[in-house]
Amino acid sequence: MIRIVTRARLARLQDAARTAAEQAWRTGLAVNAAHGQHVRELLAVTDRAERAEAAAAEVGALLSHAVEELSGAQQELLLKDIEIRRLREELSRGPREGEKLTVLLHYGEPHTVYASREDAYADTATHGAPPDAVWVPSGEHPPSAFKWRCEAFIYNAASNGFRRAYVPSVKSTEEAA
Repeated sequence: MIRIVTRARLARLQDAARTAAEQAWRTGLAVNAAHGQHVRELLAVTDRAERAEAAAAEVGALLSHAVEELSGAQQELLLKDIEIRRLREELSRGPREGEKLTVLLHYGEPHTVYASREDAYADTATHGAPPDAVWVPSGEHPPSAFKWRCEAFIYNAASNGFRRAYVPSVKSTEEAA
């Protein structure tokens, strides 16, 4: 087939080609701009995701530490609860005949009451007395003559109270003169 092309037709074709090239160029610019925008959004989303992962890891570490602390506190609370129950039972049963208490005296004045002499000795160490101090009976010295002194008391059911385990010997009035 033979086709005859006129100058006018050729000019229209060239004009259409130029218009198509310009439109292709504008479309390429728009595609590049859209691609750039999508890349920027992708980078921003990736950055937010990485920060969220880091925050989640930090929160996870804090949470595991808090759970450990909570577990420790619950165990301590349980032990204290057991000790409170034991002390309540001991308190409700009341003192028994022959049960001993130790009173720590500071210059003759009652300072603290203990269930055992060993507890009283250990406490005096916290108040400055040497832990390896040798405790001897005070004998006839007045209670105020000693900085720290332990006195044992035994429960006496007949008197419904505690009495000294060691009663100082009473000198007769003839010996005192």
